[in-house]
Amino acid sequence: MPVTAKLSRKFYDTFGDELTNELVEWFNQVDATYRGDLRDLNELNFARFDAKLEQRMAELRAEFAEFRAELRTELRSGLAGLRAEAGAGLAGLEGRMLARIGVLEGGLIGRIGMVEGRLTRLTVLLWATLAATLIGLLKLY
Repeated sequence: MPVTAKLSRKFYDTFGDELTNELVEWFNQVDATYRGDLRDLNELNFARFDAKLEQRMAELRAEFAEFRAELRTELRSGLAGLRAEAGAGLAGLEGRMLARIGVLEGGLIGRIGMVEGRLTRLTVLLWATLAATLIGLLKLY
């Protein structure tokens, strides 16, 4: 869409309509040529920009993939370390709990032994008392 150059009426009166119209047509041709050149230059610059952008995006994708792989490796090794620490902690806790249970069982077994001893003594005393009573009753009759 060419922009028609407008010149003053005095310019037309001084140089004439024919020469002025030729000058206006020449200005319009130069304008159209420059517009076309500018469009071509813009398209060329955009194509270069687009190519650089694609290249940089490919580089960023590669860097991101590398970063993601490194992060995945670090996470896996960190999780393996945590699992090892948790396993060691649980093993230690289990050992401590078994030791406590052993102490409790030892104390409980000791108490059961004491109660057993008392019950045995009471049973013997009861039998002795019963035997003495039976012997005494047998002698009375």
